[in-house]
Amino acid sequence: MTEPIVRHYGPRAYPDHPPFSYPDYRSTVKRAPSQDLLGIVKTLTESTGPGPIWSEISEDDADLTTNAGTGGEAIGERIIVTGRVLDEHGIGVPGTIVEIWQTNAAGRYVHWRDSKRKAPLDPNFIGVGQCVTDEEGTYRFLTIRPGPYPWGNHPNAWRPAHIHFSLMGPAIGSRLVTQMYFEGDPLLPLDPIYNSAPGHSRERMIGSYDHDITEEGWATGWRWDIVLRSEEGILEESEEDE
Repeated sequence: MTEPIVRHYGPRAYPDHPPFSYPDYRSTVKRAPSQDLLGIVKTLTESTGPGPIWSEISEDDADLTTNAGTGGEAIGERIIVTGRVLDEHGIGVPGTIVEIWQTNAAGRYVHWRDSKRKAPLDPNFIGVGQCVTDEEGTYRFLTIRPGPYPWGNHPNAWRPAHIHFSLMGPAIGSRLVTQMYFEGDPLLPLDPIYNSAPGHSRERMIGSYDHDITEEGWATGWRWDIVLRSEEGILEESEEDE
């Protein structure tokens, strides 16, 4: 039996993340911890990778325009979303599981909590997908540009178009859950979720239009690179090997 590769990561980089409580984002006031956080002892679960789940991901899972399995195609503006998953030293992270979920073109999720709003569902769009990064750390999805939607946080509140991402690197300690927004969206300055992130982190959440990725007559292209936490000591170890 192969021994698991145990990895060690530094503590959470709090200055790069939104605060737990951000009053303009109203639900955080209720969800934020009211007492000091407690550290937990790391076990193999936190220090090793996701294991056999890799074998359950196929290339079809990355095409959200057809992965509903209905035989039809999703309605809306087709977009290609691609980029590289990098560590803190700019090195590509291969074998990273990338999962996304989003609204359809009308701004509606396939979820029971979104069932009361007057926006249509698309029977050919389930709004979720996944892939695994290649040797260079590159991921790629074909999907539909998500629509904005009202969310009741404040008067006339609308969420900008966005795609949710969950990334599972070599171990749980490198996992990142975030959102990708689209450059030029006029709703961004008005969104408290986006604005809760520190300024330097906010810029990292915006995908850029890339004409080189765009495919003629088919789909516009968007590039978004993502940085995961690096292992402790990885830079020093690589220098010693040279």
